[in-house]
Amino acid sequence: MGTPGVTDEYVKLTAMQRDIFDDEHDAFRDLCRTFIAKEITPHHERWEEEGQVDREIWTAAGAAGLLGMGVPEEYGGGGVDDFRYNAILDEELIGAGASGIGFPLHNDVVQPYLLRLANDEQKQRWLPGFCSGELITAIAMTEPGTGSDLQGIATRAEQDDNGDWILNGSKTFITNGILADLVVVVAKTDPDAKHLGFTLFVVEREMAGFERGRRLKKVGMKAQDTAELSFTDVRVPDANRLGEVGQGFVYLMQNLAQERLSIAAGSVAGAEAALRMTVDYTKDRKAFGRPVANFQNTRFELAEMDTEVSIARIFVDRCIRQHVESELSVPDAAKAKWWCSDLQNRVVDRCVQLHGGYGYMLEYPIARAFVDSRVQAIYGGTNEIMKEIIGRTVIG
Repeated sequence: MGTPGVTDEYVKLTAMQRDIFDDEHDAFRDLCRTFIAKEITPHHERWEEEGQVDREIWTAAGAAGLLGMGVPEEYGGGGVDDFRYNAILDEELIGAGASGIGFPLHNDVVQPYLLRLANDEQKQRWLPGFCSGELITAIAMTEPGTGSDLQGIATRAEQDDNGDWILNGSKTFITNGILADLVVVVAKTDPDAKHLGFTLFVVEREMAGFERGRRLKKVGMKAQDTAELSFTDVRVPDANRLGEVGQGFVYLMQNLAQERLSIAAGSVAGAEAALRMTVDYTKDRKAFGRPVANFQNTRFELAEMDTEVSIARIFVDRCIRQHVESELSVPDAAKAKWWCSDLQNRVVDRCVQLHGGYGYMLEYPIARAFVDSRVQAIYGGTNEIMKEIIGRTVIG
């Protein structure tokens, strides 16, 4: 799916027919592929060197209808609340190795907060720019000392006599952190409460005291602008509070299932892309006078990976269908996230091995997939946290 030099023969011969999409979804996939091939792939290597993408790619995506697909048309969105469109874009981006593009976070993670929690005035203020790509978004949960432990968040917001909130704290590992114009920040507003002590605020680029730290140097996803953020006496008007005071943790729990499903969908697509490029490589690459694909070990490796990826695809498609029908459970989203991200890393690692020494060279897409995929098991809640969520459900 969009990977340079990869043919469709593998898909035709081994992939089971997917039944969750209709003709409109297929047309949207074609749109995504065309946009990626024209607007993203030619520039991605430069973006990796620079550490972030051009802002212009966001407005181009907005003009093409790739942002805010579920936002009502009155705000400039696509007007179709259907996660399948999100999944298609996620699949095509990761299939093309476009790891620097922050659209999935914008569409899959931030959009639900704005749609479900913003009041009419906030929607009028933020959603048109969200859909046009003029307002790039991020969400700031993780802190230097908390990781996946959201209850350990130390960032504080205290309301003054004028009704404004004074925000202090720091966040790290924030996707879109450098480019973001709007950041949904999780802060503690009641130090004595536990689950009911958190509130969400929208911090805007120009607010005094809001500063971006260094652009973080990562193992992979080098074109993705991941950053540290700091908030020093940032005055956030109550008009920028998102949802009710004290309900922030509840809102996070309600929305994390979609974020984890998004990671799972991308993970399966990444595993499929790695497998496809490896099938092509082993058919062309010769060792001891014959194609690598002709060796029994190669066929067995490919057979095992193809089977596991096919099974994962069926489960994720089932989860996508359930999510569209508002029936996806939190434990099932956790299962999809941890299993598929672990599978992606296993598959990519084995595909590197089948490429031999060339698999370790960054000029080959499989090497870039190797370093880009590792984080899938970490963000969105580590896979250990996913197992804890599932385990608690199992024992009741």
